[in-house]
Amino acid sequence: DPIDQFSRWLKDAAENSMVVEANGMVLSTVVDNQPMSRSVLLKDVSQRGFTFFTNYESQKGTALEINPNVSLLFPWYPMERQVIVLGDAVQISETESEKYFATRPWSSQIGAWASNQSEVLDSREVLEARWKDIATKYPEGSTVPKPPHWGGFLVTPTSIEFWQGRYSRLHDRLRFTRNVELDSNQAETNWKLERFFP
Repeated sequence: DPIDQFSRWLKDAAENSMVVEANGMVLSTVVDNQPMSRSVLLKDVSQRGFTFFTNYESQKGTALEINPNVSLLFPWYPMERQVIVLGDAVQISETESEKYFATRPWSSQIGAWASNQSEVLDSREVLEARWKDIATKYPEGSTVPKPPHWGGFLVTPTSIEFWQGRYSRLHDRLRFTRNVELDSNQAETNWKLERFFP
């Protein structure tokens, strides 16, 4: 199962002291044939897919509204491993987003309110002044509500590719592709596994 395999590799990366931000991933979107990539943090992985959180009005949020097709890249360089996920991103429920937002550090909650992510900023001082204003409105220890423009996306994978570096460029490259066809026993086969030349 590719989700189980990914979870094992994620755990390996988290336990490797040479890997910084094991849950860091590169999210790529495409709008008007123009690709755009940025780093975000994976916050959950399950049989449903891969979940991350952001400002819905940011450049990535707007891109996902226009075109939900994405690529996620997990580059665990010190381990000579990478995983590439292709899939569709959809907003998760408000309830799920609110539940996660409540677990964030207070300073990060304030930051979500203070930053008009991806908009032009006149100066650093403007951002810091906005942060102070919000921090005064919601002092540390108080309940900070989730901004309406902030929440999660779930990427439902259609393909998950595992790459393991090996000697002499004889790397291992295995790809799971979602397959809803019926097998010979008329049971639904969730994934097709293929090995590729590196």
